[in-house]
Amino acid sequence: MKVIHDIDEMRRWSRKRRLGGLRLAFVPTMGALHEGHLSLMREGTKLADSLAVSIYVNPAQFAPTEDLGRYPRSLEDDLRKSEEAGADVAFVPTDATIYPDGFQTFVTVEDVAKPLCGASRPEHFRGVATVVAKLFNIVEPDVAVFGEKDFQQLVVIRRMVRDLDMGVEIVGCQIVREPDGLAVSSRNRYLSAEERESATSLYRSLNAAAEMIEGGETDVRKIIERVTNMIESTKPMRIDYAKLVNADTLAELDRFERPALLALAAFAGNTRLIDNRCFR
Repeated sequence: MKVIHDIDEMRRWSRKRRLGGLRLAFVPTMGALHEGHLSLMREGTKLADSLAVSIYVNPAQFAPTEDLGRYPRSLEDDLRKSEEAGADVAFVPTDATIYPDGFQTFVTVEDVAKPLCGASRPEHFRGVATVVAKLFNIVEPDVAVFGEKDFQQLVVIRRMVRDLDMGVEIVGCQIVREPDGLAVSSRNRYLSAEERESATSLYRSLNAAAEMIEGGETDVRKIIERVTNMIESTKPMRIDYAKLVNADTLAELDRFERPALLALAAFAGNTRLIDNRCFR
């Protein structure tokens, strides 16, 4: 696997593949790779002839009070895992490469970036959209693969690609879970043993909500109340939000109807976790 740090070199590598008639898949990551990331990479190898990954902790999507400084970084291990998962190239830029002196252009996606995580992290998706737009321009992939755990991110990226005619196919992949149901996440490593056990209340509450919906319940208030009670009765869990929204527009629902997304964000101690269940 080739490791590239320079934008021009990355473009030359990509364009050589495309001129040779090869289809290129891309998986952008912030490193600290886990099975969720690797599943996206393996899917990318099925969708194209070559696979590019990026490893870059994007400061623009962190608020000043968030965990940018302690976000896990393990580049050597990440490169090894990427190669084992089938990556042909890893693009590993620096902050100065992505945001050079004088940088002042950002991409803002409107309505779908405002609810859910956007409500409590108002600058987050501006940072996500900006760095993904830049990476698409640099790597020039035919298809990009994202995980459905960050479902709002997936919706935001699809909206950006559609609105700006980027010509990149966006593929979403199912959430990868631990044996006890906890969605795999780079932030899980922050959890104490007690917090790790309590965090499974997210998955259990999603299952309880699905049982209600499959049983014919359409009252959103009752569904959210059940979810909220299950999570907050499990200490030290604290809910940021629990919402039932349209899975395409992310607009809140008055009554359950498909396509729907039950989206959760909660703190296990000081660690913020997200999870969801989509009903198509």
